[in-house]
Amino acid sequence: MTATDPHPAVRQPAAPSPVFATAVDPARWPDVAAPPKSSFARTTVTAAVLRGTLGRLPVRVRYPDGTTAGQGGPVLDIHDPKAFHTRVGRQGLIGFGESYMAAEWDAPDLIAVLTVLAQNAAQLIPAPLQRLRPLWATRQPRVQRNTPDGARDNISRHYDLSNDLFALFLDDTLTYSSAVFRGFPASWDLLAAAQHRKIDRLLDLAGIGAGTRVLEIGTGWGELAIRAAARGARVTSLTLSREQRDLALRRIEAAGLTDRVRIDLRDYREAQGTYDAVVSVEMIEAVGAEFWPEYFRTLDDRLLPGGRAALQAITMPHDRMLATRDTFTWIQKYIFPGGLLPSVEAVAETVRDHTRLRVARRHAYGAHYAETLRLWRERFTERADEVAALGFDDTFRRMWTLYLAYSEAGFRSGYLDVQQYLFTKETPVR
Repeated sequence: MTATDPHPAVRQPAAPSPVFATAVDPARWPDVAAPPKSSFARTTVTAAVLRGTLGRLPVRVRYPDGTTAGQGGPVLDIHDPKAFHTRVGRQGLIGFGESYMAAEWDAPDLIAVLTVLAQNAAQLIPAPLQRLRPLWATRQPRVQRNTPDGARDNISRHYDLSNDLFALFLDDTLTYSSAVFRGFPASWDLLAAAQHRKIDRLLDLAGIGAGTRVLEIGTGWGELAIRAAARGARVTSLTLSREQRDLALRRIEAAGLTDRVRIDLRDYREAQGTYDAVVSVEMIEAVGAEFWPEYFRTLDDRLLPGGRAALQAITMPHDRMLATRDTFTWIQKYIFPGGLLPSVEAVAETVRDHTRLRVARRHAYGAHYAETLRLWRERFTERADEVAALGFDDTFRRMWTLYLAYSEAGFRSGYLDVQQYLFTKETPVR
């Protein structure tokens, strides 16, 4: 325990042990070696539209023949124009991401290029095509709906990849959500303390202390449950990831807190009992818009009158959420199947219309997430050889790099934000 940490110390959790004894099955990821087939006309039109769009942005696009486009700024190198335009013409932003995975384009400063694109997200597609979005945009596949069975499959595809993979780029707390720093720029040696600061703020918001009965929706690798139990709370935590649950249980045992923490492999809709406090960190992003009312009703139903719920959520602008909520995206295809970011307005409306909860407090701190993601991305890049040794090939590593960079750029541009909410449930007047 340090002078800046007012809460009880716990024993250091055990280091993660390997989960995959053999290489990861490459069949889990689509082959992006060759672009999809497309007509000459479609590819030609796409090239013209993209040159026009990129030509208006503060970037410098370089082509192999020496020509350039854009108003100047961070450089985007297109190594294979035909393949790049074919992919984008066939699959839009999914094709843009797949083209990066296939090394058909790159950027000396990937974050800067993606930040420009995020800042101009609404202008990337010409207005006439925006109006025709329902005709050309790929819709989310029904197989990714977050029904109880679908949610299990979706969660497993990301969180059951490999505990060892996540341990390579997360800090020792294995916390996979935004930290709260004291100042910028952040450094790696301060990340664990910043994660504890974030967790403690949420526990304080929810009023968690000795004897508090806590429901956590979304266990992660158990750090919040450990932190709450160290305060004397009794925690029931729910997760759909077997790999996370197994490691979280080992970490809780190593911390000497098995008598205060229970982890159930259970969907939030299967939660039972009532609690003084409910906490959920960056789990709503995996719920899906059609199930947001059910998710918030669960918080309401599980919370005792007079109780408090603390929620951390990544949010996006309301107009962009409405425009893209049915569109199948690169992130949904490769990183978070079934995922969708809510807007602040969507959270407020859902809570108001479907629960007895009240939004008592909301705090946004997106700049902290940009720094958190930068540290993860740099660590992932530094340990690329160790990622490869786990069986993840170059295509996967480029995919994961783009995911981390794309997310960081979203927060740096202000397109994305992260919120900490406090919801209260009033005691009925007799």
